[in-house]
Amino acid sequence: MNQDTPEYELKDVPEPNLYRDMFSYNELPKVTFDGECVPMAPAKDMRITDTTFRDGQQARPPYTVQQIVDLYELESRLDGGTGCIRQSEFFLYSKKDREAVDRCRELGRKFPEVTGWIRAVKSDFKLVKDMKLPETGILTSCSDYHIFLKLRKTRKQAMEQYLDVVKAALDTGIRPRCHLEDITRADFYGFVVPFAIELNKLGESYGIDVKIRLCDTMGYAVPWPEAELPRSTPKLVHGLIHDAGVRGDLLEWHGHNDFHKALINPATAWLYGCAAANCSLLGIGERTGNTPLEGMIVELAQLRGHNPKVDYSVITEIGEYYRNQIGFKIPHNFPLVGRDFNTTRAGIHADGLIKSQEIYTAFDTEKILNRRVGVAITDKAGAAGIKHWIDTNYGTNLPKDNPKLQAIRAKVEAAYEAGRCTAISDVEMHAWYAEAFGTPVKD
Repeated sequence: MNQDTPEYELKDVPEPNLYRDMFSYNELPKVTFDGECVPMAPAKDMRITDTTFRDGQQARPPYTVQQIVDLYELESRLDGGTGCIRQSEFFLYSKKDREAVDRCRELGRKFPEVTGWIRAVKSDFKLVKDMKLPETGILTSCSDYHIFLKLRKTRKQAMEQYLDVVKAALDTGIRPRCHLEDITRADFYGFVVPFAIELNKLGESYGIDVKIRLCDTMGYAVPWPEAELPRSTPKLVHGLIHDAGVRGDLLEWHGHNDFHKALINPATAWLYGCAAANCSLLGIGERTGNTPLEGMIVELAQLRGHNPKVDYSVITEIGEYYRNQIGFKIPHNFPLVGRDFNTTRAGIHADGLIKSQEIYTAFDTEKILNRRVGVAITDKAGAAGIKHWIDTNYGTNLPKDNPKLQAIRAKVEAAYEAGRCTAISDVEMHAWYAEAFGTPVKD
């Protein structure tokens, strides 16, 4: 710890601090600003950790063991041996959980490293010890909402319980990762910083790093440095580094999407010194979900550059696996993996795509994601949309006034004049193309 930083002592208050000026509960939460700004200081080693098999199973039927193995392998292939996706955490409670851990470790992949997750009770720690895992997450709830209202403890009692479990991990050489649940409603300088200082001291005395996960459990965090604690992501990260003395490479952000900020907050945490962003595939997780892993691997490329060793095309395979093997319904407009991610319906947009795909496509999706740019045929597609569909599917370069193309356009327009309100399917388009051009129907 920096010797110039002031010491912060635990404030063992008799009544919980519920921050009613921000969280009245009868109204939407309020963002307050103090006008004070902290400097941006990007993490040197920005990385991703995975919670698909922990938090990602808390909002859906549990994955089968084989599905966990398959998804883990897809993550490893996406990572490409780079360590961008550094770790993945697993439940350990059931026989099925432990079988999944064993099966994934048997694959022999370096990344993501398999880690565990337990509650802050010593009986749970035995699970980690028996599985011989190198690291485990430990649930260490830090807001008074949890300490007083859920655990029915004082801050001092909660901290002592947490530190006892951390010591148990350190005694056997296991790296502890403390999950500071509900940090965005916690008394930052009255509990969070004093707790982090004690964790730092333990880590230094044992010679083992103790990690801290900043858990935005309710999605309250905001990305603005001028916002007040405990909601400001920049101030939370800055405070743990500069006031608690925690190294940025030991910090990890875990967010939820209750207020549509599940991606901007971890990206902001990266930019203010937090090394790891905790994610789940497709953002599936508790309530509104977590940070989407595939989104953050793309965000990382935007911040640090396209990594030639990362196989971004596996993102498309992940989407297909969820659709075809798991039966998960991905919203059509979902970024990167949704059916319509790179599909346009407007005729004027299709006309632009014909001239240059860069006009209406953010990047070369065919090269990077192995996904061709698509045009959905609707009453707005026009001749340009139909031309793009035909040229893409049949390798042609038809003029828009081609009579056969115009015959297909007439069928499209007739369908909508008759009251149709859904897009024309590819099956229908192939049939109409075969009819107009006198060719066999393409599968």
